Amino acid sequence: MSVTPEDLLDRARALIPVLKERSERADELRRIPPETVEDFHEAGFFKAVQPKRYGGYELDPSILFELQLVLGQGCASSAWCLGVIGVHTWQLSLFPKAAQDEVWGEDPRTLISSSYMPVGKAKWVDGGVELSGHWSFSSGCDACEWVFLGGFVPVEDGRPPDMRTFLLPRADYEIIDNWYVSGLKASGSKDVKVSGAFVPDHRMHKFSDGFKQNSPGNEVNPSPVYRYPFGQIHVRSVSTPAVGAALGAIEEYREYMSGKVSQATGGKVTDSPANNIAIADAIALIDREVLTLRRNFQEMRERIDAGESIEVPRRAQFRSDSARAVEVAHQVVDRLFLAGGSRVLFKGNRINRHFQDIQAIRQHHANGTEKPAVNFGGLQFGKKNTDFFI
Repeated sequence: MSVTPEDLLDRARALIPVLKERSERADELRRIPPETVEDFHEAGFFKAVQPKRYGGYELDPSILFELQLVLGQGCASSAWCLGVIGVHTWQLSLFPKAAQDEVWGEDPRTLISSSYMPVGKAKWVDGGVELSGHWSFSSGCDACEWVFLGGFVPVEDGRPPDMRTFLLPRADYEIIDNWYVSGLKASGSKDVKVSGAFVPDHRMHKFSDGFKQNSPGNEVNPSPVYRYPFGQIHVRSVSTPAVGAALGAIEEYREYMSGKVSQATGGKVTDSPANNIAIADAIALIDREVLTLRRNFQEMRERIDAGESIEVPRRAQFRSDSARAVEVAHQVVDRLFLAGGSRVLFKGNRINRHFQDIQAIRQHHANGTEKPAVNFGGLQFGKKNTDFFI
């Protein structure tokens, strides 16, 4: 029986109250609870963009971000990990077939975490590279048996830097349990350390291939699903949870304020025009961001289906839109947080939870608005592109 995007979204909506109920325990664990990981497996979320050759649904990657919008209303950490790990499933499909078989050949449920920051030290050896390094923020790593790690490989003088994603099995890296934070507590974004691990050629993916939309995996996975620019997919995985959290905060604000009486006036807080305007503005602002992000994916898919290129200026705008959505989500939740009054400060208040999670999401390098805006604006005046993660 085929599974549609709407099937997956229905299952995600059904999990919102479950994720809310588990949120305190998830924070205490500092990782997604094993039962949530299993729920995501059972719902088919991790199969969404996996190739059909391994039992996946091979859906358009936009489904990952639709799922994050829904799941983020219940738990931003869970939505974050679902999107990030889901993107890794998509990226593995760009690796040579040998790497895909190595990970999924015996168990198609196998998951991959990551840390793309290019801090790895690689040196060429026979058949591949020897890799060492210490990476931070490997979200969901406790639920995964493999990891993607970023780094540069040595190049000859005069050639441009060659950044790659290295794929390593759990036996080749150490997880360092240091995730003690104020937001996204349950994402389990711990450090990863590697000491001289061998990475064969087939377990490397060039960032330039992802930029060109032409990777080795496209030979066995020819679907348009796997022709998106890698950068566009990655940045959306770390920005969309903020929008989902903002949608969740709006719902929590509506419920919380509906029965609240002002201790200062004795009147209903919903009689205050300021409180009414706060939620009206919040809904309008987030609605515009969701529409923009959906439009961007639709345009990319239409161009891919038509065999057309996605021009760099449009990519730069999509990249900027992705980061800007996080800033708007932050503005929305910050306003609702203030309008909610002093009781919002208490532990367990769900508006507070969304507020803290969005603070953490804003800290991701990909969610800073200044550099993408400077690049996109510069392109309007004929300047060269400075961001190849688009």
